[in-house]
Amino acid sequence: MSVAEDRLQELGLELPQVSTPVANYIPTVRTGSLLFVAGQVPRNADGSMITGKVGADMGVEDAYEAARNCGLYALAAAKRELGDLDNVVRVVRVMGLVNATPEYTQQPQVINGFSDLMVAVFGEAGRHARVAYGAGSLPGGAAVEVESLFEVR
Repeated sequence: MSVAEDRLQELGLELPQVSTPVANYIPTVRTGSLLFVAGQVPRNADGSMITGKVGADMGVEDAYEAARNCGLYALAAAKRELGDLDNVVRVVRVMGLVNATPEYTQQPQVINGFSDLMVAVFGEAGRHARVAYGAGSLPGGAAVEVESLFEVR
């Protein structure tokens, strides 16, 4: 097992199955040493989407966990493409979207769920550039969606 997957196991986490795209795109695109991972939405154990409007239907703690869940799906997609998460050199950039009420302002704290997972798995190489946006809605009513970019070997 890879070092990254050992860290996931130490955290009591396991990678889910990669979701099948619901539109005309693919989960990952590799070009040179960059791996682009399409936006991932959070899912329950049964595969159903975690939905809701942050600031109305859920608070920052639940939304943080939803963003962390997006991170597991991003890592699963990366592993499927790379064969081994130890082929990730660093997490480069993250774009997080939070399905939030107009007055909600804690988008960075929500997307920390994703960011904190990347640092827990990859250490300093998990620290990345990031943007966290509020969105009026997301596909399927998802609470959060996160897109990521990895440097890979």
